[in-house]
Amino acid sequence: METVERGKRGFFGRRKGHALRPRQAALLDALLPRLALDPAASAPSDPRALFAGADEVLLEIGFGGAEHLIAEAERHPRTGFIGSEPFINGMAKALALIEERQIANIRLHHGDASELLAWLPAGSLARIDLLYPDPWPKRRHWKRRFVQDETIAAFARLLRPGGEFRFATDIADYAAWTLVRLLRSPDFEWTAERADDWRQPWQGFSGTRYEAKAKREGRVPCYLTFRRMSLGA
Repeated sequence: METVERGKRGFFGRRKGHALRPRQAALLDALLPRLALDPAASAPSDPRALFAGADEVLLEIGFGGAEHLIAEAERHPRTGFIGSEPFINGMAKALALIEERQIANIRLHHGDASELLAWLPAGSLARIDLLYPDPWPKRRHWKRRFVQDETIAAFARLLRPGGEFRFATDIADYAAWTLVRLLRSPDFEWTAERADDWRQPWQGFSGTRYEAKAKREGRVPCYLTFRRMSLGA
């Protein structure tokens, strides 16, 4: 069942899976309000102010089980990480790991990432990660894919010159879809110089639970990186 409000296009389906454990439910009530961003409020002029001593800010859209988000935050304590996830079970997993490991450089958005893309100030992000998004394989659902011309324009607005948009998928059709749309954008350039640049994971990439499952089932991941070109380039 879709959770899309009337008049809006949604990029995701149901928001809840299995029942939450009592501790997870408690974290949603107690910890999430302390970390949650509110797109209904005024946006900060510089998102680095949301974190103590952050040199730059990165956004992960649809972090799933939060494996990559948590690993990146631990590896880069002077970087602020914003994680967006519409599914309550994924949010609960992130909160549990944040509390367990006492991670201070993550802020969260429980909802549609499109709200964040409209809310955050221009040129405020160093990187945007979109890892293994729902491919919406049926043609009639392609309009629900997160990578669209309008979202690419939003990425361009948010990324500073030289910033990166990173995309990973195990669905060849979605990789081709994304590549076509980014290549026709005047704001991005594809950074690949050789086949291994899209066949091999990024340096230091921790992977995700979904990626491990895809590999076990014989699906081959593709890793694409696009650089935000300088204004006027």
